[in-house]
Amino acid sequence: MPLQPAAPAPRPGGTVIIVVPVLLVVITFLFWYQTWFGRPLRDQEMANYLSDFSVPHKTQHALSQLAERVARGDAAARRWYPQVVRLSGSSEPGLRLMAAWVMGQDNKSPEFHQALRKLVEDPEAMVRWNAALALTRFNDAAGEQQLRLMLRAHTVRAPQAGTVSLRVKEGDRVKSRELVARIQVTDGGALVEVLSPIAGRVEGAVARDGARVSAGDEVCILSPGDEQVWESLRALYLVGKSDDLGDVERFARGAPGRSERVREQALLTAQAIRRRETSAVTGDKREEKASRKAASREVTR
Repeated sequence: MPLQPAAPAPRPGGTVIIVVPVLLVVITFLFWYQTWFGRPLRDQEMANYLSDFSVPHKTQHALSQLAERVARGDAAARRWYPQVVRLSGSSEPGLRLMAAWVMGQDNKSPEFHQALRKLVEDPEAMVRWNAALALTRFNDAAGEQQLRLMLRAHTVRAPQAGTVSLRVKEGDRVKSRELVARIQVTDGGALVEVLSPIAGRVEGAVARDGARVSAGDEVCILSPGDEQVWESLRALYLVGKSDDLGDVERFARGAPGRSERVREQALLTAQAIRRRETSAVTGDKREEKASRKAASREVTR
């Protein structure tokens, strides 16, 4: 009786071909789900992430969720206000920035108002600017000078002495925290990254590629992005003064490369500032109050 041929043994490779793509999809989904700020957090998670900020990303997620709750008028969100104020004094700039954003959502909170007045003196430009924007919701002009600076070019400086290697060129658009240069501190030594503090456009490189720079030397100049300019103009609509008109009117005339939305907002802001200044000179308190009320409605839309 002839022997029957043995059934072919299953090849493990076929299983691997199926399992590996599935695992990749699952891992990618889990990573996205854990890092997506839109994922709703339970109250216990909120409490944990706002009290333990050893993982900044999780704390930022909680701050993002809290900002939405405050904006909706959720009274229960007040239980976490002390943690937000505490985070406004964090050593991590990203947490201070997001704390300023959250505090701007409740312009009736005296503790938030006080904390924002401190943040407007923060060493990081983006934190100062976020605090200045938030203060306008309190009808507080303490950040007015910072709002004006948001409309101007920003100089990126070398944090340490060394040889500079530029990573951008004139005309490039950069995101906030994007790499613009590296500095080699010593020959063959450590490399220090120079990150853009704002989102904007490279107006010009001050340092030559491969040149030696000292700490504090200019590396490149950035013009602010449209979103930053627009937010500043909206805030100045409410608290701007005659000293701000020069910067505002540059955009009202239609600056090259700027959107029509920016130009229109600049025109509205210039009109609001002039109307407010005229009311202050003539002593017409009713007109000045009406002007501020209209400005407040415009900014909070």
